[in-house]
Amino acid sequence: MTDAEKLLWSKIRNKQLKGLQFYRQRIIGNYIVDLYCPRVNLIIEIDGGQHYTDKGIDEDRIRDDYLTDQGFKVLRFSDKDVFENLKGVIERIYENL
Repeated sequence: MTDAEKLLWSKIRNKQLKGLQFYRQRIIGNYIVDLYCPRVNLIIEIDGGQHYTDKGIDEDRIRDDYLTDQGFKVLRFSDKDVFENLKGVIERIYENL
């Protein structure tokens, strides 16, 4: 896990949000997702700099389209968002549970 993933994980593990269980680094199809809440089919991705290249943007779009087609909701946050606005990130996740 990256430092941003560890920080966010520390705030959502152990059923801290609405009593819902999250898992980290789960395999879904051909992908490994950062954080996953099966009860509400929510996937959370924390993106570092490589995600903001043309190649990264294209790969994330393909990945998100696949996951959405499988019935999942995908929330993406930059690692910068996690470090600088953790409260806002948690609020957005909470709203989607």
